[in-house]
Amino acid sequence: MALTAEALPAELRRVIVQLARTPRLLVACDYDGTLAPIVADPTQAKPLPESVHALRSLAALPATTTAVISGRALRDLATLSRLPAEVYLVGSHGSEFDVGFVHELEPEATQLRTELQIALQDIVRGKPGVTLENKPASVAVHVRRAEAEVAEEVLDTVRTGPAAWEGVQVTEGKAVIELAVVQTDKGNALDALRHQVGATAAIFLGDDVTDEKAFARLHGPDLGIKVGDGDTLATYRIGSTTEVATVLAFLMEERRTWLYGEQAPPIERLTMLSNERTVALVTPDARLTWMCHPGPDSAAVFADLLGGPGAGHFTIRPQGGNGAQRSPLPLGQRYVPNTMIVETRWSRLLVTDYLAHGTDSHRTDVVRVISGSVPAAVEFAPRPEFGQVAVRLTAEAGGLRVQGTAEPMVLYSPGVQWEISSDGMHESAHAVVDPTEGHPIVLELRCGTDDLSSAAAEVERRDEADRYWSAWMKTLSLPDVERELVARSALTLRGLCNTDTGGIMAAATTSLPEEIGGVRNWDYRYCWLRDGAMTAQALVTLGSTAEAEAFLNWLHRVLETLPGPERLHPLYTLQGTGLGPEAVIDSLPGYAGSRPVRVGNLADQQVQLDVFGPVVELIAHLAQATGRIRDVDWDLVKAMAEAVSHRWFEPDHGIWEERDVPRHHVYSKVMCWVTLDRAVKLSTAYGREADPSWAPLRDQIAQDVVKNGWHPDVQAFTTAYEGSDLDAASLHVGLSGLIDPSDERFQATVTAIEAELRSGSTVYRYRRDDGLPGDEGGFHLCAAWLIEAYLLIGRRTEAEELFQQIVDTAGPTGLLSEEYDPIAERSLGNHPQAYSHLGLIRCAQLLSA
Repeated sequence: MALTAEALPAELRRVIVQLARTPRLLVACDYDGTLAPIVADPTQAKPLPESVHALRSLAALPATTTAVISGRALRDLATLSRLPAEVYLVGSHGSEFDVGFVHELEPEATQLRTELQIALQDIVRGKPGVTLENKPASVAVHVRRAEAEVAEEVLDTVRTGPAAWEGVQVTEGKAVIELAVVQTDKGNALDALRHQVGATAAIFLGDDVTDEKAFARLHGPDLGIKVGDGDTLATYRIGSTTEVATVLAFLMEERRTWLYGEQAPPIERLTMLSNERTVALVTPDARLTWMCHPGPDSAAVFADLLGGPGAGHFTIRPQGGNGAQRSPLPLGQRYVPNTMIVETRWSRLLVTDYLAHGTDSHRTDVVRVISGSVPAAVEFAPRPEFGQVAVRLTAEAGGLRVQGTAEPMVLYSPGVQWEISSDGMHESAHAVVDPTEGHPIVLELRCGTDDLSSAAAEVERRDEADRYWSAWMKTLSLPDVERELVARSALTLRGLCNTDTGGIMAAATTSLPEEIGGVRNWDYRYCWLRDGAMTAQALVTLGSTAEAEAFLNWLHRVLETLPGPERLHPLYTLQGTGLGPEAVIDSLPGYAGSRPVRVGNLADQQVQLDVFGPVVELIAHLAQATGRIRDVDWDLVKAMAEAVSHRWFEPDHGIWEERDVPRHHVYSKVMCWVTLDRAVKLSTAYGREADPSWAPLRDQIAQDVVKNGWHPDVQAFTTAYEGSDLDAASLHVGLSGLIDPSDERFQATVTAIEAELRSGSTVYRYRRDDGLPGDEGGFHLCAAWLIEAYLLIGRRTEAEELFQQIVDTAGPTGLLSEEYDPIAERSLGNHPQAYSHLGLIRCAQLLSA
């Protein structure tokens, strides 16, 4: 078979691409004349092997169902087609399904079928070339091999005779008439399949007049394709069974690519852009693959990371040769030292990317500078609202105007000649630009404004971004161990902070998977009290206090909206408001096919009693760094202590936010102890009045943890009071100072966690069943805790080795995701992750001491 997808009409290819991206797809087709060519002897009608392969491959894909709906009897269809079991078979125009005979015939119907068979036998007797096909609920008269006059005589006799009987349903096709004793047709069968599998869209291919009943049931995003000549309700037409195979193969390739994200770059190779308000991610080959607007926790403008090119991207690359030649891979990508400015380099081409500083709070400006001496191909494909609104692009003298969006958006690109194309819903713009030495091409994506007028010179905007980061870096005190990587971690943490609000993101992304193809995909673009406090604390230890003060001010504003501090949620938006309901973006296939893609996070409704401790710990570090404690911060200390006194004895969902029944987590109790312990020490050190109940309650909690958290049979502090399972977070019994690190019970806990939860270069949170399907990687943060524990008990060699292994997992630009798979040797989870970078900073500081 020589046909390729390019042989199909361009409009049909476009519709197939769109159909391939539906959440749950039903692929159905006729048999004779569609999968199998029409032949003189129906018993020799074999399907094209290419069509069989495509159907089998489609059936193997997730959320994809394939079916053949034929007029043939189910038994004959199965015997002749030899289609794999994954393909549903529906015979007799829908009265027979391969999951069983749909209609249990009543005695009257059985009698009618017998009478039909007798009458039809009389009609066709002595008529050469005419045959009967007996089916469970019908009888078909075939006249394909009869002379034309004989065929017409037989059909007329049937039409005026048995076909007119009461209770008989008639279906006429090409050279066949079928009389059934049940009400059924291919349209009903298609609807039944659609309902059974919950399809969000269907495609049906057929050549016969009987297929028109299926075409009539198609609607919305469905696609009908007529094979051959004749009037039809189908929207598109192809010429032969060979083209059917081409359509199926093209659909299979497009859907597989959409579902599995075969072009998904390794997570650790993604590089983050940031300014003081928002973030964006670029791939190693300078594709802007992720960016949200108006804030980093808003809907995505570019979601290529989670949905492939159709979900929005902004790509710059060297122009290919004659159209068939692929663009070369970049020579490398790096951050400009001490900044968040990214350079991607090819031979004779450089792309420089950064988010502009000094803009209004409602704006996001991405500046992309193309320099060098070879032409570059640019593709601009914005898809606001995760691609769920239609986009139109209008070219003007100053650049491109994006129309159809709630937020204004323009691409400032004076002098660039754009070609605009459409996939039917969205438009994209393409251009080839030719920079020359000393005359770079500057593209500015401006979100939040419709202003296409010239702005400050690019060199001034870049200098402003450079100064913003470089000036801040000069204020830091970096450890000697892995100094450059710590500097990058510090910049990453600062990049996750929001200057306007003081909120701090846990990570820059949503739904990057904890298991490739799995369902553990969460939205981390929000401000967790725990994560934010730990991030700010890491920056305080490096010498920057502004982020901590802003975060604590953010938290104080949140508290003002609550009836009491014990009612704090674990997380809020960067604005300090509650989250909306967790939702799924069903139109996106997810990173490398990892679905669902989630927005929002149900954890905001959980009880997490550990969140108070990190806040007071942060205040303690900030006070030590500044030599004083602000009144507003002391108010927070009292609020956190009050919350602990009200709720410390309750079970909770814990640091890992398990979507299971609450437990008495050891880590949560330890953090309640930390809250009161640091509060008491702060009051002494800074002359503040402590509540007299704090110290006794602190001691009570410590006794409770030691009594109920230690499991003598396991020889370790376990996850929770109620079980014997282990959790890396329980290391904080010693890391926090609740018990002395020299205590044999802490040393035994380190040994037990090392044995059960460490795997080479990483440490898993736990190994227990948490109520969710699938697996996950080891957590960089947990590895950092184990390194600190090793140092506390005098095992420095192991600490240094494990730290080096963490360092080795960082991407080429120094970023760390949440997790690491030591078997596949790849990063997992949202990226970059604050937890991972603050853990690296802590370990480098300890190893430098």
